[in-house]
Amino acid sequence: MIDIHRLRVFRAVIADGSIAGAAVGLGYTASAVSQHMAALQRETGLTLVERRGRGLVPTDTGRILADRSATVFHSIAEVDSLVADLRSGRTGNLSIEYFSSAGAAWIPPVIAVLTREFPDVRMDLRLFELREDSTAADIEIFVARTSDDEPGTIRLLDEPYLAVVPADSEYAARAAIPLSDLRDAVWVDNDAARGPCRENVLAACATVGFSPSFRVQTYDYPTAVRFVAEGVGVTVIPRLGLGQLPPSVRAVPLVDPTPMRHVALRVSDRCPDNPTVIRAVELLRARAAA
Repeated sequence: MIDIHRLRVFRAVIADGSIAGAAVGLGYTASAVSQHMAALQRETGLTLVERRGRGLVPTDTGRILADRSATVFHSIAEVDSLVADLRSGRTGNLSIEYFSSAGAAWIPPVIAVLTREFPDVRMDLRLFELREDSTAADIEIFVARTSDDEPGTIRLLDEPYLAVVPADSEYAARAAIPLSDLRDAVWVDNDAARGPCRENVLAACATVGFSPSFRVQTYDYPTAVRFVAEGVGVTVIPRLGLGQLPPSVRAVPLVDPTPMRHVALRVSDRCPDNPTVIRAVELLRARAAA
C-alpha cells in the first residue's frame, strides 16, 4: 500500500517544482523531502520526477499519479470534516446543489437561517457548475428545460431575460428592445458550457429568425457584463443573474418575444420528511417569491 504521507510530499514537490520549496511549505528539511521522494519511487517502482534545469518536473507517469491522487486527499479532507462534526455533536447533514446566480441571490440568507435554527446540522453546499460527485443532493435547484412542471419538482421562479447593453449605445435609452433588433448586434456569450440558460436564449432568437453572433465567449454573467461595460457588445441575462451592474451598462427588457428562464427545485426521495429539508424548501420558496 502506498504511504499517504509520502504521496502528500510528492504532490507538494510537483506543485512547487523543487524540493527546497516543498520543504519550506511542509516545514521539513530538504533532505527529509528527498528521502520521502526516493522512498515513494522505490515503493511504487516508478520514476515520478526528473530534473529540468534547476528544478524538478513530473514524468508522464508522475503527472498521472499526482492528478489521480487528488481524489484521495479530497476524501481524506471529507473524513476529517466528518470527524470534526462528530466531535462537536453535528450528526445531521443537509446537501443543497445550486447554480451560481441562484447561489448568489438565495443561498446565503437561507443558510444563515438554517444554521441558527438547526445548529447541529452540517451544511454541504455544491455548485452545479463545479459538480464532481454524481450523488444527488438532498435539494437540487436547477433550470428546467421547459415551462412544464416535471413530476416531483417544485416551481420556484419564472423570470425574464434582459439585454445588458453599453450605457452609451442606442439601445440604452429604450424602454424595451424587440429581440429581433439584436439580430445584427455583436453578442457576448455568458454560458460557454451551453447549458439550458443559453438554450432558452437561442430558442427565443430562432422564433424571430436569427442566431446570435457571438464574438466573445465567457463562462459567467459577471465576466460577460464586464465585456459589455468595455463596449465589446451586448449580452442577455436572466434577471436573477444581473447582480450589481456597473454604471457603464444598462439592463433593458426584451420583448417580442421575451425569453424566460424557469427555475425549480427537486427534493431527494431519501429525505422528503426531514425537518431541515422541509424548512429549507420553505425558505427557498419565500426568497424566490420576494
